[in-house]
Amino acid sequence: MASSVTRANIFGHSCAVLAIVAPGQGAQTPGFLGPWLTEPRFADRLKWLSAVAGLDLAHYGTQADAETIRDTAIAQPLLVAAGLLAALELFPQPADGFARTGVAAGHSVGEITAAAAVGVLSAEQAMVFVRERGQQMAAASAARPTSMMAIVGGDQTEVLAAVEAHGLTAANNNGSGQIVAAGTVEQLAALQANPPARARLIQLSVAGAFHTVHMKPAVAHLEQLSRAITTHDPRTRLLSNADGQVVQSGAEYLRRLVNQVANPVRWDLCLQTMADLGVTGLLELPPAGTLAGIAKRNLKGVELFSLNTPDQIPAAQEFAAKHGDTASASAQNSAMSWMLLVSPNKGEFAAAAGVDVGVQLDAGAPVGTVSNLRDTVTISMSHPGTITEWLVADGDPVAPGQPLIRLYPTHDSTGAAS
Repeated sequence: MASSVTRANIFGHSCAVLAIVAPGQGAQTPGFLGPWLTEPRFADRLKWLSAVAGLDLAHYGTQADAETIRDTAIAQPLLVAAGLLAALELFPQPADGFARTGVAAGHSVGEITAAAAVGVLSAEQAMVFVRERGQQMAAASAARPTSMMAIVGGDQTEVLAAVEAHGLTAANNNGSGQIVAAGTVEQLAALQANPPARARLIQLSVAGAFHTVHMKPAVAHLEQLSRAITTHDPRTRLLSNADGQVVQSGAEYLRRLVNQVANPVRWDLCLQTMADLGVTGLLELPPAGTLAGIAKRNLKGVELFSLNTPDQIPAAQEFAAKHGDTASASAQNSAMSWMLLVSPNKGEFAAAAGVDVGVQLDAGAPVGTVSNLRDTVTISMSHPGTITEWLVADGDPVAPGQPLIRLYPTHDSTGAAS
């Protein structure tokens, strides 16, 4: 293998790194869209998104009460639409956002917002997907009374043991000081009656045990629908709730969106990846505050911006310009005549046997591994192509989203990349 020409320190912490994040269900409050709809351009966009979703989102975002927007089938499309309204205003052109955003992520349903913001899905695809997701999760929730409860404080080992002892699932791990337990209302009542030491329990404004086995019926429906969705690969680092890893393939990210419905959200691992990248500024899309609050506890020294009203847009744009250093933005925002295979996480790189410059590999072929104290991840080709240049060497430390190889994609008979 050729000697390394790009080391982990190309994403050194001396650069500014912007993270843009989208909140999940429970962040909505009555009337939170009111300020946005006083301006015609936002009202017009929301009317279009409402037509796609088949819901009067303007009504639900301005006039409906807390109990109404607690309904999963309403809350989820409302949250994604709100995030998209704001995301469209942050950068004059989408390419500016790709060039300046160091990393993007969403919490639970916020992953759909993030996927649309970085171009994996169109806004219309996102609204159809979240409409179906919300309806199916609501139906699954109606099968048996279930809910979720935040556990704040306490010893994490003791908290997780208590969750398991009551037959519950740690559906969200939100970093230091917060685990969200999910299960039946009876199981949650038993936990509340016998809480872990030094822990405070807070009932969440959700109507189901999301990210648990109770949501399995919704997964099957979404999996069938996903086969008809055409995706694009993200052009900035996009993190997955499953494991906090950078996902380079749009098709893989969609697969994860489907499966995540019934699997725990590891926001703690997303936060760790942001720390590994040296994030200096985190901007939360509306309705903002929840993820910024979590970041305040877990990403010490990172500047935070909660975007909630349109009059904050100029300040948000200044914040994005300040932290959106193009030198640290994702190398995935590159010319499409070449492709880069990037590392999903932090660790030490080891190349697979027989993989070298000039070798043509099929999609799914292993290129190497990235190992750290937590696990070893196999890096595979997301698309077929021929390796033209190594950008790391065996034993190199690599950062999340760091390029590993440059390759020339295999094209089909029409000239399109396979």
